Amino acid sequence: MLTKEDSRQKTPPKKSFAKGRKKVKPEFEQKVIDIARVTRVVKGGKRFSFRTVVVIGNRKGKVGVGVSSGPDMRSATDKSYADAKKNLITIGFTGNTIPYRVDQKLGSSKIILKPAAKGNGVVAGGAVRIIISLAGISDISGKMIGSKSRLNNARATIEALKQFSIKKNREIIFKNAEKVKIEKKQEVKKIVEKAEVKK
Repeated sequence: MLTKEDSRQKTPPKKSFAKGRKKVKPEFEQKVIDIARVTRVVKGGKRFSFRTVVVIGNRKGKVGVGVSSGPDMRSATDKSYADAKKNLITIGFTGNTIPYRVDQKLGSSKIILKPAAKGNGVVAGGAVRIIISLAGISDISGKMIGSKSRLNNARATIEALKQFSIKKNREIIFKNAEKVKIEKKQEVKKIVEKAEVKK
């Protein structure tokens, strides 16, 4: 007869698969900055849905804001995440702060972003703070004036950061390159003219 102790010894221990699995980090961090319950009046009555505003970023210069609605919180957040991915901007600058002050107005909301010294941190609140931190800027001071809508303030902040986007920087670089070429052409002309005078 097998006793209870013998049966316990013979049963093999359960394998834990959790140790072997590696947690895959998502491409972008996401934060929900606003949730609103939206009602739509139809013939049969009222239909309720949720609208979420999501900010995503990789803390390395990429950041985006997305808005969408759905029948429940999860589907609304997933749709907002997909929308934010479509509207990503890439900031192209070096250092921990922005190069110069920006005043951006969008609708009734106004955003002011100022460069700050190293070690100051992010001195801003609400949606501005979340967007700036997810963009990877560590030293900056920001101010929100006018509208208290988180969505409007988030969009205004994105518009302000677009001034430092790689696309805009490329345009400036190309313009400078054209100027350099023109200056070089003028220098070559001057050298040729001098050579002709000497002859």
